Amino acid sequence: MAIMWRRSALAQRHAEIGGELEDWNGMGTAWFYDHSPERAKADYEAIRTKAGLMDVSGLKKVHVMGEHAAQVIDRVTTRNVEKIMPGRSTYASILNDQGKFVDDCIIYRLSVNSWMVVHGTGTGMEQLSTVAASKNCAVIFDDDLHDMSLQGPVAVDFLAQHIPGIRDLAYFGIIQTKLFGCPVMISRTGYTGERGYEIFCQAKDAMHLWDSILEGGKDMGIRPVQFSTLDLLRTESYLLFYPGDNSETYPFEGETCGDTLWELGLEFTVSPGKTGFIGAENHYAAEGKERFKIYGVILEGKTPADEGADLLQNGEKVGVVTFGMHSEVNNHNVGIARMPVDCAKPGTELTVRNGDGTEIAARAAEMPFYDQDKSIRTAKG
Repeated sequence: MAIMWRRSALAQRHAEIGGELEDWNGMGTAWFYDHSPERAKADYEAIRTKAGLMDVSGLKKVHVMGEHAAQVIDRVTTRNVEKIMPGRSTYASILNDQGKFVDDCIIYRLSVNSWMVVHGTGTGMEQLSTVAASKNCAVIFDDDLHDMSLQGPVAVDFLAQHIPGIRDLAYFGIIQTKLFGCPVMISRTGYTGERGYEIFCQAKDAMHLWDSILEGGKDMGIRPVQFSTLDLLRTESYLLFYPGDNSETYPFEGETCGDTLWELGLEFTVSPGKTGFIGAENHYAAEGKERFKIYGVILEGKTPADEGADLLQNGEKVGVVTFGMHSEVNNHNVGIARMPVDCAKPGTELTVRNGDGTEIAARAAEMPFYDQDKSIRTAKG
């Protein structure tokens, strides 16, 4: 039993609608409002066709402030932070000394010397704190700051009723404003592959904002969405989840945990030509030495791959499907898989074997399966 040392101000609301609070990142998180396939389908379809509201306060929010804040973040992450202007954010990776992936994050530049790094279950804060130790820089963990994610095609229409100019907010842009009388920071980010927004607020305002959004948006189809819905959305949108897609969950025999960005397909998170970040030399040296590749699979029929299903080629196990999903909305049955490099080519014939022994014909395919050109999540107006 994990010790849940963090508490969401929305825990009461989750409990009132049947939420089972399970540990994620030290916080009780509403993984399920109920375990029925009907609920899973309805929540998924809400975000793909209307909008859903989700409590993602389990993400760790870390303020990095002071004269040397930019240098600290530049050392810890793979992005060239000097190119991030106030009011903007970017997605980045964090590596260890061996050049292996240990966390991902979004870097927000709030003002000239004030930043926020939002990360998941990895060691991002530990690395920031270590690097900042000898610098003129404060690293402050902020659990008062809560994060609600409003995702889906009508999210912008709802917010436009309350926030002038929200339609002009660009992908990965940030605005400081108010919503239902409360001070908020809204970023055009998310983990769904949809046009969506994250609403950061004080803990004391979280319940008021949650209730107001759901009440004001119910006629538009906005509903509370359980956290587990993210697995369906992220799978078809090629958004990885640490450590669920990683060797921490699917270790190599006789090797310590750790995957390279080349193996995960996250090399794009390294700013071109950047050096000096933790693990940089080993990251570049690992190019072309991939032991496996994260790649997509398309399955025949409507039975999805189990989490951790065996991936076979010519009857022999060669990999694993980390997560699979079937979508009636998008008419596909797809999964994220760890497979040999020579299998990671479009059209490679494979077989998925679920836990009950069911075998499903499949083929390798490039990801993402949804919004392939990212035109939906980056749409303007």
